[in-house]
Amino acid sequence: MNQNSDQLFKRNASAVALVEFFWGLGFPVLIESTFLQIFLKNFGAGDFLVGLVPAILMTGLSLFPLVSSYLTRNQERKRAPVLWLHVVCSFAIMAFGAFLLLVRDQALILPTFFIAYMIFSACLGLTFPVWLNFLVKIFPPSRSLQGLAIMYAAQNVSKIIASLFIIKVVETYAFSLASAAWVFLAAGLLFLAGSFCFLLTRELPAAEPLLPSEGSFFQHTWRGVTDIVRNKNLLKYLAGDLDNYVVLTIISFYANYATQYFGIPDYSAAGLFVALIYLGAILANVTLGTMNLLSFKQKFLSTKIGTLIVLIILMAVPCLPGFLVASLLMGFCRGTRSIIYSPAVKMFSDRPDATRYFAIVPLLTLVFGSGYPLFFGHMLERLNHLGALAYQIMFGISGLWVAAFFVIGSSVAFSPSKNK
Repeated sequence: MNQNSDQLFKRNASAVALVEFFWGLGFPVLIESTFLQIFLKNFGAGDFLVGLVPAILMTGLSLFPLVSSYLTRNQERKRAPVLWLHVVCSFAIMAFGAFLLLVRDQALILPTFFIAYMIFSACLGLTFPVWLNFLVKIFPPSRSLQGLAIMYAAQNVSKIIASLFIIKVVETYAFSLASAAWVFLAAGLLFLAGSFCFLLTRELPAAEPLLPSEGSFFQHTWRGVTDIVRNKNLLKYLAGDLDNYVVLTIISFYANYATQYFGIPDYSAAGLFVALIYLGAILANVTLGTMNLLSFKQKFLSTKIGTLIVLIILMAVPCLPGFLVASLLMGFCRGTRSIIYSPAVKMFSDRPDATRYFAIVPLLTLVFGSGYPLFFGHMLERLNHLGALAYQIMFGISGLWVAAFFVIGSSVAFSPSKNK
């Protein structure tokens, strides 16, 4: 199998890179998005509602993977469900863009957005475990990091292109209803176009026969939960990986911190900040993925060190250069996490088909993943009278969490023989 996989490596890496290039053009509008938080603020959303966005995303990515994991449990080849699940995701965003073109009552914008975003997040959650298992399957284990790095580098290059486009749109049209409508509509259409590039991939049979899984949805899920709970090293990895949700929370709020209190123009925060985030991710993809610098564990711990530096910068150097450096470092942390997460979970699972693991793992981190952005937004509203200091207090609390995750992450053994 490895020989055949190596022969197909270039084809599969190019195909999934093309998928992610199209999806990357739409991501700055919806995920890790400073555009989205400023869009919501312009239409009357408070800090709690801004915090609700990543909470909805994390909830969708945590609950709905269980459904697709169960439905595809006995399906060895995953390309077809991966393709059509991506297509379904696209329609929620296209529908919201079309709604903005037609809406007459602006009071309907926020409720409709949150309905559309819940549908998008649920569909993305259905897609997530099947897609991750598909990716680690179409690349040989020895080249998995390299393949994922190529894919994510393509995605991040397109994110930078999209971010520069967003800068121009916001600078020219501000956050007018028509310009926002076309941005969302274009994002959905790009998602749709990219989805069909999965047809260019080739999927090989599993290295080991796929054993049929019997039983109900709850039995299937419970067996997976008990397997994971017994896997102590995986549990430590998941606890150490929680800094990822801190980074997502900071990304969801720091643009408003910059624009409200430190005179950063909306168009810079909506586009330039995001462009630097993606540039940092590309740097991680190239150095830690393609060039494979540092050990697996060093890559893992570097995300926590980088996040701590980000939080110090946001508190101590709240000016344009500081925000740009913080954006770059957050991108580096996100880029590093993106290339190590799926190989790590696959390695810890020690299974030919890890779809169930990819589905259940987010559920175990759901409370923190969705709760922390809600807590962050709620506390900002409670401390609103403190101005910028309210953000700085929350950044300080975040730093304490990340330090704890570093300590836990230091005890993880990235060795297949120690996974159980």
